Amino acid sequence: MSRYYTEDHEWVELDGDIGTVGISEYAQSQLGDIVFVETPDEGKDVTKGDDVAVVESVKAASDVYAPVSGTVLEGNAALADTPELVNEDPEGDGWFFKLTLSDPSEVESLMNDSAYAEFVSKL
Repeated sequence: MSRYYTEDHEWVELDGDIGTVGISEYAQSQLGDIVFVETPDEGKDVTKGDDVAVVESVKAASDVYAPVSGTVLEGNAALADTPELVNEDPEGDGWFFKLTLSDPSEVESLMNDSAYAEFVSKL
């Protein structure tokens, strides 16, 4: 599987034409303790850059943007009862939603792991 990142600190991990989306370790560390997550509804069509989900922490609320375009397959239902999963495992069990990509070539404009690590090191 391949993982790509945006400058807004979302990630998408690809498995064929299915993408799993979440926020990076860096993003969750900046937000602090997550207290609420709103994920998109199944079947929602999203365009790259759309605000798709909401994450609230003790510090702030923030939109989560679609790193790629597609149709939402599912939101991470576990986050409704345990939003702290985003803090505990932001790039694993704390994922936000899965979608079927409508244009897989959109990932070409995103950063790979090493490019994202370099980007974050300059912040």
